Amino acid sequence: MDALSAHIFQNGVVPATQSAVADFASLRPRTDASLRPPVSTGRAPGKRTRIWELHHNLYCSIIGTCLSTGELRRVLRRLDVTGAATADDHGVHQLGVILAGDAKGGGRHLQKSLDRLHKRAIDQFAKAKDEAAVGVLWDEAVRCADIPASYWAVLTHSATTEALVKRVFGEVHMLSHLVGAANRADIVRLRRLEQENSTLSATLERQQRQLRDGFVSRDATIARLTEALARRAEEATNVGDAEGTAALTQALAEHERRLVRERSRCESLERRLEKALAERDRADRARRLAEGELESLRAELAAAEYQIGLSAGAGSDRRANQFNLDGTCILYVGGRPHQVTHLRDMVERAKGRFLHHDGGLEHNAAMLPALVTRADIVLFPVDCVSHKAAATIKRTCSQLGRRYVPLRTSSLTCLLSGLTNQANDGSSRDSL
Repeated sequence: MDALSAHIFQNGVVPATQSAVADFASLRPRTDASLRPPVSTGRAPGKRTRIWELHHNLYCSIIGTCLSTGELRRVLRRLDVTGAATADDHGVHQLGVILAGDAKGGGRHLQKSLDRLHKRAIDQFAKAKDEAAVGVLWDEAVRCADIPASYWAVLTHSATTEALVKRVFGEVHMLSHLVGAANRADIVRLRRLEQENSTLSATLERQQRQLRDGFVSRDATIARLTEALARRAEEATNVGDAEGTAALTQALAEHERRLVRERSRCESLERRLEKALAERDRADRARRLAEGELESLRAELAAAEYQIGLSAGAGSDRRANQFNLDGTCILYVGGRPHQVTHLRDMVERAKGRFLHHDGGLEHNAAMLPALVTRADIVLFPVDCVSHKAAATIKRTCSQLGRRYVPLRTSSLTCLLSGLTNQANDGSSRDSL
C-alpha cells in the first residue's frame, strides 16, 4: 500500500475521480485480457462480478451509494493510505473510487467490505436465475427504498446484463435528484413558518406601542383640562358680578363635556387594549404551537436527511453509530395498514425488533397489554389511533414502567425521528 499511497498523493494533490454521470454506452464490464469476459459474452454460472471487473464509470455511484463514509474510512485506514484519516468526506470518496479499480489491493478490500455489509441482499438476489428475475427483485427493492444493498447485489449478479446495468444506474442517478427536490420543499416550508412568526411578532409590538402612546396622550389631556378648570375657578372667585358667574358656569359646563368625551375615549382605549392583549395572547399561543411544529419538522427533516444519507452512502461515521437501536423491541400501535411493511423495514434496518397492533380495528384489543409487556418502548401516531387504545397504552406503560412516545402523525418521517431520538437516548445512557 505504500506505493499506492505515493501514487494517490503525489505532489500533495488528490487526483480527480470520474464523473458521477457515466456514459451509458460504456456501462459494461471491462474487457481487459487479465479479467473475466464481459456480460455480453456470458459469465460462469453463479459467479459474481468483482468490483474491479466493472467499468470505471460505475465506481463513483457504487462507492457513494453502497458504502458509508465511516466504513470507507475504516477500509482506507486498514490499507494504511496516507492522509485518509484527515481527508474530508469528498477526499475519502475520491480515494475509494481510485481504489476500486485495484484488483490486487484496494479493490479486494472494498469487495469484502461491500459483500459483508450487504450479505442479506446478495443472498436474496442469488435466488434469481435470469435477468427478468433480477429485475423483479430490483423493482421490489426500489419500492421498499432498500437501494444501497440491492444496487450492489444487482451490479455483481451473474445474470445481470448490460441493459439491466444501464437501467438500475439511471434509476439510482435520478433518485438523488428526487431526494434533493424533497429536501428543498421542506426547507421552503420551514422558512415560510419562520417569516410568518417574525411578521406576527412585529405586528404585536406595533399595536402595543400605539396603545401605550394613546394612554400617555390621554393622561396628558386630562391633566391639561384639570389645570385649566382650576385656573378658571380661581378667576371666577375674583369676579363678583353676575356676568362673571355666568361665564364661570359656562366654562365649567364646557369642561365637563370635554371631560366626558375624554372619559369615553379612555374607556374605548381600554377596551382596545384588552382586545389587543387577548389577541397577543392568542398570537403567543399560535407562535408557540408554530415553534413546536417547526422544531418537530426540523427533527423529522434531520432524521429524513440522515436516513437518505445512509441510503446514498453519504452519512458520517458519527451519525451512523448514533442511529442503532441495538436490539430494542419497538411496539407500534395504530397507523395505516399499507405502511406497516415500511415501518418494520425501517426498525429492522436500525437493528431493532418490530411489533405491531392496529389498535383494535382487526386485531384483538385484549392482546395489547400483552404486547406492551414484550416491548421496550411503545410508539403510536396520535392522528391514527383510537382513544381507547391510547388510554390502554398509557395505563399499561405506567403500570409496567415502559416508555411510550406519541408521534405527531403516522408518517414514516415521524417514526424515523422518534427512532433517532430513542437511539440517541440509548447512547447517552450507555455513556454514563
